[in-house]
Amino acid sequence: MSFTGNENHDITLQEASAMTANYRNASPGAVLGHYFGNSAISAILAQTGCVGIRMYYAITNEGVKQLVLVGVDSNGNDLYNGLLADRSYNCPPDCGNSNPLNT
Repeated sequence: MSFTGNENHDITLQEASAMTANYRNASPGAVLGHYFGNSAISAILAQTGCVGIRMYYAITNEGVKQLVLVGVDSNGNDLYNGLLADRSYNCPPDCGNSNPLNT
């Protein structure tokens, strides 16, 4: 598959709210989301040939759910020799205000 970086990923708040509610209902007490700062995401996207980011599900040695972020080129290949990101801030506890995506 060929990627351009301009693929449409839009969904409505209603769709997103229903999907996150389905997850919360199926996984009580689980990590709901992950926060990554602008600098980490921008640095990955700024790599030569990077058109997007792939997120891998991961679990730390302590058993905490995490994500590993890696840049992706136009051929859909991971830029695994480049910058990687981890150590997101998990929700909970860092969820921000209650909203349709987290409550």
